[in-house]
Amino acid sequence: MKLQELIAKYVAFRKSMGEDFESAESLLNTFSRRMGLDIDVRNVRAKQVRAFLTGNGPITRYWRRKYDTLHGLYRYATSRSLVTKSPLPISVPKMPERFVPYIYTRDELRRLLDSTAVFPKYPRKLQAHTLRAILLLLYGAGLRVSESVALTLEDVDLPSAVITIRDTKFNKTRLVPLGLELNRVMAQYAASRTKAGHAQTDSAPFFVLRRGGPIAVQLVEQRFKYLREHAGISRTDGARYQPRLHDLRHSFSVHRLISWYQQGADVQKLLPQLATYLGHINIASTQVYLTMTPELLQAASQRFERYAFQEVCHE
Repeated sequence: MKLQELIAKYVAFRKSMGEDFESAESLLNTFSRRMGLDIDVRNVRAKQVRAFLTGNGPITRYWRRKYDTLHGLYRYATSRSLVTKSPLPISVPKMPERFVPYIYTRDELRRLLDSTAVFPKYPRKLQAHTLRAILLLLYGAGLRVSESVALTLEDVDLPSAVITIRDTKFNKTRLVPLGLELNRVMAQYAASRTKAGHAQTDSAPFFVLRRGGPIAVQLVEQRFKYLREHAGISRTDGARYQPRLHDLRHSFSVHRLISWYQQGADVQKLLPQLATYLGHINIASTQVYLTMTPELLQAASQRFERYAFQEVCHE
């Protein structure tokens, strides 16, 4: 049996059980292309699999994700006598500690935004007011950087205060409502964009460079690094990375959870809504935020203590 055929059968099997298997399916299809689309499953060698797992860099947690996905495939194949032996390595290397995203404080967020006022003026490049609007959208709506720069005029419905995020990381489309203040910021940017004479077609990018061109993710990240350094924001906990642009999305999530705890809301019931809002394909990706900061843990602890106290008082 061809490897490609095996993968198709395995994916159909997993989906028949009601699983959301799209991410794993994408990974398996990548594996199939790397091994060769016409290769027989019995001809896949351990050396090839090790190369696919490791790539050109160090062992990462993504290694484990690839390993677990392939392990499921070969367990399916061996149980049906499609292969006699799995080519996966027997020993699994120790995984590095999970990377903990940086959660910006309210003061750090203010300093970042204030730093846009001294943003260098690059002709034909990213303007300060555009970068400021992008940062506010990333934090205020929890968007991914790629999602923000991919927005078109058609995607931004200011009268309804809703933006449409299309073909996201997991090939999903979702609607993201904007708060009153954030919608006002987007409306101001749209007005400045119109005043500058940029294209007004539905397919035109919402966020544009000085001369109206689309904005690359790498450019926003580069300019953000300048802002972060100017604002004096860094981490000293030995993490692999300094605070990143993507951490604005994580900060949005954690701050929202803290707010819910402080308001006395049922966070467990609201988690699925937050997962949908963020575009997560499963709630487990959202649950990791519950233990991300001492402030959030303290808010949860205080909420539990109030609940426990009420229970004792009513006994």
